[in-house]
Amino acid sequence: MPSGLIALLDDVAGIAKLAASSLDDVAGAAGRAGSKAAGVVIDDAAVTPNYVMGLSPQRELPIIWKIAKGSLRNKLLFLLPAALLLSAFAPWLLPPLLMLGGAFLCFEAVEKILEAIKGGHDEAAEAAATLSSAELEKQKVSGAIRTDFILSGEIMAIALGTVTDKPIWEQAVVLVVVALLITAGVYGLVGFIVKMDDIGLHLAEKPATRTLGRIMVQAMPILMSVLSVVGTAAMLWVGGGLIVHGLHEFHWDLIPGAIHHVAEGAAHAVPAIGGLLDWLVNATGAAIVGLVVGGVVVAMLHLLPIKKH
Repeated sequence: MPSGLIALLDDVAGIAKLAASSLDDVAGAAGRAGSKAAGVVIDDAAVTPNYVMGLSPQRELPIIWKIAKGSLRNKLLFLLPAALLLSAFAPWLLPPLLMLGGAFLCFEAVEKILEAIKGGHDEAAEAAATLSSAELEKQKVSGAIRTDFILSGEIMAIALGTVTDKPIWEQAVVLVVVALLITAGVYGLVGFIVKMDDIGLHLAEKPATRTLGRIMVQAMPILMSVLSVVGTAAMLWVGGGLIVHGLHEFHWDLIPGAIHHVAEGAAHAVPAIGGLLDWLVNATGAAIVGLVVGGVVVAMLHLLPIKKH
C-alpha cells in the first residue's frame, strides 16, 4: 500500500509539473501574440474615443463599458469559435475573410475623409441631430462595436497565427487570455483618454497639481483632434495591411512585393533607423492601398442604382 501511495504521489507530481509547463507555454504564447498585435491595439485605442464625442460627460464611462462588453462578446462568442473552426477545418478561408474586413475599414476611413472635406454639410451629424440622446447613444455604441469587430478579428487572427502549431486547447486558452488582456488594456486607456479633462479639472483645484491639471484640460481638445486623424489613418493602415497581406497569401505579389522592396531599400539606405523606416514604408504603402480600395468601394456604392424613398 505505501509503495502504491508513493507511485500515486509521483504521478500527481508529474501531472503538476506538466500542467505548470503548459501554463508557462500558454503565458509565453499569449505574450508573443499580444506583442505582435500591438499595432492593431493602438489603432483600436485611437478609433474608439471618437464614438463618445458629442455625448453627455456623465454617459462617457457607461458607454465605454457597453463598447468594452460588446468587444469582449465579439472576441469570445464569435471570433474565438470561428478562429478555432477555421484553424481546424478551413485555414484557407481566413485570408479572404480578413481582406473583406480590411475593405470595410478602408471604406469607413474614406467616408470619414469625405465628410471632413465636405465641411459644414455633415450628413451623419445632421441625421444624429434628429435622434434622442438614447437613440444617439445606441447608434454610437453599435457603430463602435461594428468597427471593433474588424479590429478584434485582426487581433485574434494575429494571435492565432502565433500558436497554429499548438494543440487546439492551448490555442483556445491563448486566444481567451489575449482577448481579456487586450480588451481591458484598450478600454482602460480609452476611459482615461475621454475622462482626461475631468481628471485635469480635479487636479487643477489643488495647489500642488494645479499646473498639471490645467495642461491636461488645455490638451484635451488637441488630443481628441489628433486621435480623430490617427483613428482614420489607422483604419487605412490596418485595412490596407489586411488586403496587402491577403494578396501575399494568394501569391499575388506585385503590390506586396513592391512595398517590401521599397521598405527594404529604405532600411538599407539608413541602417541606423532601418527598422523604423521599414515599418514606416510598409505602413504608408498599406495606407495608400487602403485609400485606393476604400475610394473604389465608396465610388461603387454611390454609383450603384439604389432606390430612394
